[in-house]
Amino acid sequence: MKKVTALAKRRGFIFPGSEIYGGLANTYDYGPLGVELLRNLRNYWWHFFVTTRENIYGLETSVLMNPKVWEASGHTQSFTDTLVECKNCHQRQRIDQLVGKNCPSCGKSDWTEPSKFNLLFQTHIGIVAKNQSLAYLRGETAQGMFVDFKNILDTFSPKLPFGLAQSGKVFRNEITTGQQVFRTLEFDLAEFEYFIEEKNWEKEFEFWKEEVERFALSLGVNPNKLKWRNHDKKELAHYSKRTEDLEYKFPFGFKEWFACAYRTDYDLKNHMAKSGVDLRYTDAQGKKFIPHVIEPTFGLSRSLLVLLIDAYTEEKDRIVLKLHPKLAPFKVAVFPLLANKPELVKLARKIFKTLSQKLATVWDGNGNIGKRYRRQDEAGTPWCVTVDFDSIKDGSVTVRDRNTMAQTRIKIDQLLLYFEEKL
Repeated sequence: MKKVTALAKRRGFIFPGSEIYGGLANTYDYGPLGVELLRNLRNYWWHFFVTTRENIYGLETSVLMNPKVWEASGHTQSFTDTLVECKNCHQRQRIDQLVGKNCPSCGKSDWTEPSKFNLLFQTHIGIVAKNQSLAYLRGETAQGMFVDFKNILDTFSPKLPFGLAQSGKVFRNEITTGQQVFRTLEFDLAEFEYFIEEKNWEKEFEFWKEEVERFALSLGVNPNKLKWRNHDKKELAHYSKRTEDLEYKFPFGFKEWFACAYRTDYDLKNHMAKSGVDLRYTDAQGKKFIPHVIEPTFGLSRSLLVLLIDAYTEEKDRIVLKLHPKLAPFKVAVFPLLANKPELVKLARKIFKTLSQKLATVWDGNGNIGKRYRRQDEAGTPWCVTVDFDSIKDGSVTVRDRNTMAQTRIKIDQLLLYFEEKL
């Protein structure tokens, strides 16, 4: 974990938040490579679950909502964790994450009585203090989709089953255990609510479990590091009748990566009761009812950490991130063999300009060729293109493969086709 964390900072994937001021616990910034990897992951998720499915509709709802939304959804009362505090060192620990009886910080076993705390971040709307009104930063994206359910029915008239999907920032004021971006105060979440008839919930649940796992495997992770875990009754969220986590084997053990939950008709039923707005669905026979919901959930920030851990590889003379090419921050690195030779730089710049119109391409002209290769290996770049003196004569360049380090001569006018076929 320490090695991955060091590489993530060294190569510009993840930086500690507010670092020059001593940081802010459990906040992180994504550097130039991190933001590209996160964007690729988000776009791929959208393509996999939304763009390629005719019955999934995308949304982007507000982070700030009427506080009545969170009251109706049960989050102001039930969105809680239970913690204890060590009387010796004042380390706080979630009950469900406490292994054994001793404090993981000081080793003592002298805890306060368990107490509950709410995970929603509170904020206030208004510029005059005495007139400010209470609001919350969203703790999940789901509620925006439930609130817009009627708008989708009115504008698109979808037939059951259908889904509403979105990704974006969510905020949870919870205790974290310092394991990089595994659990943070602010993170990227992607999820969708799939509306169904109650009688079909078990069949739909199993289908989406399979799709969640298929998505995970399509990211190129080691299948031997994945397993499903069913939530027991005490662990279930207040809205869930059944939840299963797809866990990944992190360096600190098997932990939740993705999840699939059966939310029943809890949310729509409560919003309908609290708002007074009819949120029932009308089927082809004119029957009105509240649909039930299957919810697959994907932590994108956590996924970035999974990808870095899974791709991190130490070989005899190098460290390499074997990221799937479709997710790698940059697909191709282009550089001249010698950066002080104008004729090589000119041709390499021309190739860079051409490739960058279609592919995420990076220019690298610092250090000798060996150092550039090692730098791109650590960045996860699948291919490096080197322009040498023969390139000027024969119109070919050397393409070096990240995983195998094999070098192949390719005609310059065939480069784009060569990479596109591999992607």
